[in-house]
Amino acid sequence: MSIGEFLENFIRKESLFKNKTVLQSAYFPDEVLHREEQINQLAKILAPSLRSERPSNIFVYGKTGTGKTLTVQYTLKELMKIAQRENIPLKYVYINCKLKKIADTEYRLIAEISRHLGKSIPPTGLPTDEVYNIFYKAINQERKIIIIVLDEIDQLVKKIGDELIYNLTRINTELKESQVSIIGISNDVMFADDLDPRVKSSLSEEEIIFPSYNALQIQDILKKRCSEAVKDGVIEEGVIAKCAAYAAREHGDARRALELIRVAVEIAERKGLSKITLKEIDESEEKIEKDRVIDIITTQPKQFQLVLYSILLLAGRKKANEPIFTGDIYALYKDLCLKTNMRPLTQRRVSDVISEFDLLGIINARVISKGRYGRTREVNIITNESLNQKIISILETALSL
Repeated sequence: MSIGEFLENFIRKESLFKNKTVLQSAYFPDEVLHREEQINQLAKILAPSLRSERPSNIFVYGKTGTGKTLTVQYTLKELMKIAQRENIPLKYVYINCKLKKIADTEYRLIAEISRHLGKSIPPTGLPTDEVYNIFYKAINQERKIIIIVLDEIDQLVKKIGDELIYNLTRINTELKESQVSIIGISNDVMFADDLDPRVKSSLSEEEIIFPSYNALQIQDILKKRCSEAVKDGVIEEGVIAKCAAYAAREHGDARRALELIRVAVEIAERKGLSKITLKEIDESEEKIEKDRVIDIITTQPKQFQLVLYSILLLAGRKKANEPIFTGDIYALYKDLCLKTNMRPLTQRRVSDVISEFDLLGIINARVISKGRYGRTREVNIITNESLNQKIISILETALSL
């Protein structure tokens, strides 16, 4: 079949979707399931803002796909409905710190928040002090309680350090007409432990933990979204239950489960099928995992890529299930640095990089004791062989090896 014929057939064939956006991560539902406790906690902490009193700063954390951003935005929108109805001076600003050119420098973040407050700051060129002065004026002119939501705050701190967070949490001493509260959202449950103690105490006035969803909760979320997103009879019996069970067992990530269904329906459409079965779910899972890993790897700095390349080369040389240790990785990494004219990181920093790959789910790195020889990490590859070969090829191109 030619491309033209395929596209002609595709456009004439009825879609299996009713509304695909309902399964996408940007979709905002009318109801947030299984997060009543967290919504109530947030509402109680933020309620003083409806009396023009500054609420406490809040640190929200939990794994990816546990409904943190959804719950925070839902609660704030409910708060804003009342504020607008009663003419209460309240505003919130939402910033996704993971987005490039928004929160990768202190300057850009302050400029982005100022833009939300109606003050335009050029993307570069002004002294930082002047940017802060414009920012303070923009806040004061609002004459409101302003809640600033910093989503993926751990990514922000990783890029520019925690001094900015301290400045934001202490900003009220500089303001006369407005007051500011910060809500920090993080996927890294250990993130706050690494903050400077004064930053941690300023940010974490209140903490809300989001546990992972269980299988039944994910099943409820999937059923509700699929009833709005996919045509009746398209999803075969048992498919939603399998998706929910898989997601709960692996990560408790509702977002990933929704993506699994969406991609499975897309695969079925490409095959010209009228139903999605467990086979399409398996194919969807494989495709998502492959895309996710490749996306992570291509966006890493060169030094990180070189560490991962060293791990994969060692894994290829060792026997099945034979562990790789940090020392082996570092020795090969240093040799590769010479070949690529890169200055080697310290062994401690490479150990941190290995931990980050572990958190990203690309490798498994377990700390083990070697008695009087100290501690090391035992590293195992958890991606499959065909994907490993593709990663090696991508890394060799990126690193000019």
